[in-house]
Amino acid sequence: MLAKAVHLPADQIIIDLEDSVAPTVKEEARVNALTALGSYDFTRKTVVLRANGVQTRWCYRDIVDVVERCGRLLDCIMIPKVRDASHVLFVANLLHMIEDSLELPRRIGIEAQIETAEGLTNVDEIAAASERLETLVFGPGDMAATLNMPHSTLGQIIDNYPGDHWHAALVRVLVAARSHGLQVIEGPYAIIRDPDGFREVATRSRQLGYDGKWVLHPEQIALANEIYSD
Repeated sequence: MLAKAVHLPADQIIIDLEDSVAPTVKEEARVNALTALGSYDFTRKTVVLRANGVQTRWCYRDIVDVVERCGRLLDCIMIPKVRDASHVLFVANLLHMIEDSLELPRRIGIEAQIETAEGLTNVDEIAAASERLETLVFGPGDMAATLNMPHSTLGQIIDNYPGDHWHAALVRVLVAARSHGLQVIEGPYAIIRDPDGFREVATRSRQLGYDGKWVLHPEQIALANEIYSD
């Protein structure tokens, strides 16, 4: 997938060590990330490493191992399931120490995923936590789980709900991001073979003011580029 991603017309590539990786192969995935960064030319794209969450036992090693080896090739670290400002500060301080020790030529940014009830409650302090923070990402899948919403398809619109059930959360994250000069991105839509559904979801977030949307498949890229081209 990462080899193919080099040639896709996406703005950003996310090398994921979190949800797409089973707990038993976290260390192996870290090695794979290093191999990919050293093997493929991502220089025309924003390159992001999604580490495991700060509350997990893998997070610090994800950041230290990859940034020490390939920090010059990374633009941002993405932190999943950010609950409060301390998560951002932990990663920011860790990055500062690594960069200072290795004398890296540029600062690595941070993207924070807002995908829990606690994170949404604290989104303003999260947005103000560090100058490294560049982007807030709204994650509908884990947010639905933490709120006990009775549906499971990632990013879907609920037809029998009277309105957009994500509107309040999307606006909350948007306002926090804009108040602190940050980009704001909507998470994925998991029904790959449903371009109409993807278009509807992405159009709604774009009309609110979102800057972009994650895609899970190359077929979604053209739609996303069309919707967010302005």
